[in-house]
Amino acid sequence: MHPLNDKTTKQPNDNMEEKSLNFIEQKIEQDLAEGKNGGRVQTRFPPEPNGYLHIGHAKAIALDFGVAEKYNGVCNLRLDDTNPQKEDIEYVNAIKKDIEWLGFKWGKILYASDYFQQLWDLAVELIKRGKAYVDEQTAEQIAAQKGTPTTPGQNSPYRDRPVEESLRLFNEMNSGTMEPGKMVLRAKIDMASDNMHFRDPIIYRTLNIPHWRTGSKWNAYPMYDFTHGQCDYWEGVTHSLCTLEFTSHRPLYDLFVDWAKECAGDDKPMDDNRPRQTEFNKLNLTHILLSKRNLLMLVNEGVVNGWDDPRMPTISAFRRRGYSPEGIKAFIDKIGYTKFDALNQMSLFESAIRDDLNKRAQRVSAVVNPVKLVITNFPEGETETYVALNNPENEADGTHEIEFSRELWIERDDFMEDAPKKFFRLGPGKEVRLKNSYIIRCPETDCCKKDENGNIVEIYAELIPDTKTGQANCGMKIKGKTIHWVSCQHCLEAEVRNYDRLWMVENPRDEVAAYSKEQGKERIDIDDMRKFINPESLEIKKAYVEKYCATFKPLDYLQFQRVGYYTPDYESTPEHLIFNKTVGLRS
Repeated sequence: MHPLNDKTTKQPNDNMEEKSLNFIEQKIEQDLAEGKNGGRVQTRFPPEPNGYLHIGHAKAIALDFGVAEKYNGVCNLRLDDTNPQKEDIEYVNAIKKDIEWLGFKWGKILYASDYFQQLWDLAVELIKRGKAYVDEQTAEQIAAQKGTPTTPGQNSPYRDRPVEESLRLFNEMNSGTMEPGKMVLRAKIDMASDNMHFRDPIIYRTLNIPHWRTGSKWNAYPMYDFTHGQCDYWEGVTHSLCTLEFTSHRPLYDLFVDWAKECAGDDKPMDDNRPRQTEFNKLNLTHILLSKRNLLMLVNEGVVNGWDDPRMPTISAFRRRGYSPEGIKAFIDKIGYTKFDALNQMSLFESAIRDDLNKRAQRVSAVVNPVKLVITNFPEGETETYVALNNPENEADGTHEIEFSRELWIERDDFMEDAPKKFFRLGPGKEVRLKNSYIIRCPETDCCKKDENGNIVEIYAELIPDTKTGQANCGMKIKGKTIHWVSCQHCLEAEVRNYDRLWMVENPRDEVAAYSKEQGKERIDIDDMRKFINPESLEIKKAYVEKYCATFKPLDYLQFQRVGYYTPDYESTPEHLIFNKTVGLRS
């Protein structure tokens, strides 16, 4: 157990079972015990609507909503819509859908744009108090003057410009007539601070772009660092939970909240009603690349077929691929929350999904690499009907009927003409059991037919009477495995999409970045990414499935017996069945 997760507590309604508290829950319980925030717990999930949420966001969602639920609090959804250049209502709707699918409910839906007037008024007040000024240097000049972590920055030549002049120019920044980038508003803090974020950070910039919610009212927009903390404070957030990269931002957020309290005449003690920020580690997985900028590049360049392509690491892609929200949350709970970044194996994630699907997936027969098997001693035109369990893990899921006939489809890998001794499937002189049906035996010779290219097109076998599943089998024991099948006469053709990992390397983030740097580029581009992308990440095959498969709808969980877990795709129709592979039966 990690030392940060070593506290246990007795939780109500859990039959007094001891449960481990993570370090964030320990802090919340300490705050509650000390009576802070009036005994309230209020959190928020604040994504920017500039792309679809990915698996990393799922961890933050589980924490933000989870602790609010656990401590009878509330978690609001607050969209950080401060950059109209990249934001879209499509992303807002996708974010809402993902949160609901994961099983969480927000208290209110809020937007950073709800606070644009308050933020503007606060910025004006800061200018009046000598805590902010308009700077008209270029972005490059400002960056150069900030210094380095070991050398202090230099004051802007505009740092001491008169208050009245900064007020006039700040209004001009929002007039719609100023060229974007010509001027910015900076907070006046400390250009020699050890914390680089304190070196007069930019808090407003001019974009001259209409906002999807506020229209053309604003042309100057607040920066994220100036928006985030105050929104938490104004909303009454008690616990602001962030990932580790925001640790160095925390003192700046606290300072801006202090300034907001001062300007509002809030004379409560500074720590009494300030959101308590606590940082935790991100969810990092092997063989995926998390960054909405990079994911958008994959979408726009056609490397994948949209944000919900099942090869993507987005929540919507995992949903389309057949992952269950319960499996995702079980994995997040398993890896926990710490103060240390780690790279988790994708196989561990897939194992959690597999464990959950095993409990809920309906079992069906599907042959994804088919070859025909003819039962030579079964009468032509006759049919037998068997009853199959839908889910041996849950009797309540019931049963369904399957048909057996003379001609069957089986997996090509289940037959080998020149089979080694330890091949326990079908071959010359070998016996296997057909699932839910008979034991069959291939003849020693003439057991298959081939085409002109030498490919096997038909396999021949005889059923052994009185060996039907459930019968005494005359004491017969076989070494052969049980194989699955579908009746040629009673099955349906389907398209099966087998997905593999999109990236060929374990850590694409570092590999792609290193390669891009070698090429002398400042930023990763699509050509850098293509070098590491798996060209065989999608395999589309024609398969045969039992008729029962036509009754399922997208997001239903299926297990193709002996093959893997699958789900019907959104594009699937009764006339054209499509199934996406979720994960194999074993790693």
